[in-house]
Amino acid sequence: MHLLTLIVLAPFIAAMVIIALPDRARAATRLVAITGAGVSLAGAIATILQYDLARGGLQMQKVVPLVPSLGISYAVAVDGWSLSLLLLTGIILFAGCWASWTVKDRDRDFYVLLLVLSAGVFGVFVSLDMFVFFLFYEIAVLPMYLLIGIWGSTKKVEIQGPLAPFLKRLDIGGREYAAMKLTLMLLMGSAFILVGILALYMAGGGKTFNMELLRGNMVMSRDTQLWVFPALWVGFGTLAGLFPFHTWSPDGHAAAPTAVSMLHAGVLMKLGAFGVIRVGMVMLPEGAQAWALVVGIVASINVVYGAFSAMSQKDLKYIIAYSSVSHMGVVMLGAATLTVSGWNGAVFQMFAHGIMTGAFFALVGLIYEKSHTRDVASMGGFAKFMPGISVVFTLGCLSSLGLPGTAGFVAEFLVFLGAYKSAHGWWMLPGILGAFITAIYVLKATRQIFWGPFPEGRFEHLEDARGTEWVAISMLAVCLVLFGFWPNLALTGVDKATVEYLSRVVGTSVAAAGPALVP
Repeated sequence: MHLLTLIVLAPFIAAMVIIALPDRARAATRLVAITGAGVSLAGAIATILQYDLARGGLQMQKVVPLVPSLGISYAVAVDGWSLSLLLLTGIILFAGCWASWTVKDRDRDFYVLLLVLSAGVFGVFVSLDMFVFFLFYEIAVLPMYLLIGIWGSTKKVEIQGPLAPFLKRLDIGGREYAAMKLTLMLLMGSAFILVGILALYMAGGGKTFNMELLRGNMVMSRDTQLWVFPALWVGFGTLAGLFPFHTWSPDGHAAAPTAVSMLHAGVLMKLGAFGVIRVGMVMLPEGAQAWALVVGIVASINVVYGAFSAMSQKDLKYIIAYSSVSHMGVVMLGAATLTVSGWNGAVFQMFAHGIMTGAFFALVGLIYEKSHTRDVASMGGFAKFMPGISVVFTLGCLSSLGLPGTAGFVAEFLVFLGAYKSAHGWWMLPGILGAFITAIYVLKATRQIFWGPFPEGRFEHLEDARGTEWVAISMLAVCLVLFGFWPNLALTGVDKATVEYLSRVVGTSVAAAGPALVP
């Protein structure tokens, strides 16, 4: 079997096997899910080892016609961007399956949906055919409704005033509300994406959905690109937490169970950013250049607004959720710069942020399971009982604020460097401001939770991570440090793809960042 196809199908096959298992076979269900996730992770690593970095470009291509009359085919390949994002997805899925070991309510259904969602994510990152790309995109998004609506948690929201009876019926703060809000907003984004894809298809003569073939045959005027690009930007950007279409994200993060939060923030939001750059900017270069200023301004708002919002939260999950909105703004800021450093930083930020938030939500899940609260103000002194969890959480916080030696520093530094080199050097200022505010709220939360005064008589039952709980947080912590000290493990391939794609957008040849990608 073709390696990329194996990566995509492994979670789906595991889901089908789990469906065939009896309800009482809980241990077998978990082992099958972990095996399916492990096969995809191993396949992602094998893909990286087989990829010829010296040659770059799209490799390991496979094309199977599906509907030849419409130009629809199963076309997959990898480039330097896909390599890092496949690895990210494999790591988060594998860690998420381990983090879900304690799920007891309808655990078989939970794992089936989680694995099907992951198959869709893998499919998006390797698809060349835009029709199949969109199909995988929807497969990745739609299971979220059930995963949050059935297994999610509920936050109590006090509603007062004349509209209170009506608003209470909407279940604001509940998992059903969060699931429905997420689904409706993302479906709205999907409608914009579909319009953009059909416009690209018609501009290519209605003969193929293959992005590489379209690029050579597509005829689209600048005026047309000026309205098609914002359709794709808003459509994909809705999933990436684009302001002001981000409001589904914090509620979805907060209500989702641990593994779903890990995939939601760690991987799914990256689908949106990947779509903006890979489909929107690369396929519509004139539209990308014309809208770059607007994209950068909105991204700057994302960075600062998300950071301030995170700083004002009291619920630990909401702090991480709004932090994700801010950090995804850094991704879009890097994309808007239209520079090699900025694009390298944007893609590496997707990877670094995915690992970081995956670790955060795994840790929040553990803290909640052991303390039964997410209210930061009610916590304190947890480091005495949770030394291991406190170390990994602190490491995640240091990566979030961009401490040198962590993956977060490399990503943000490259984005800020790209912003400085861009046509709008002032973009660097909101980026740095966001990093400063991030340092305030993550350090404040860490101090309160782990080293603040311990509330006597309430949390004496606390304990550190045990057994399988260590698997997810340990592997994610190692990745944060490994890619912080050795970023070229991912950046070498990313740089190859960036140089090729950016040359198409700016219309001239651009120089590679070179062997030392991080100045």
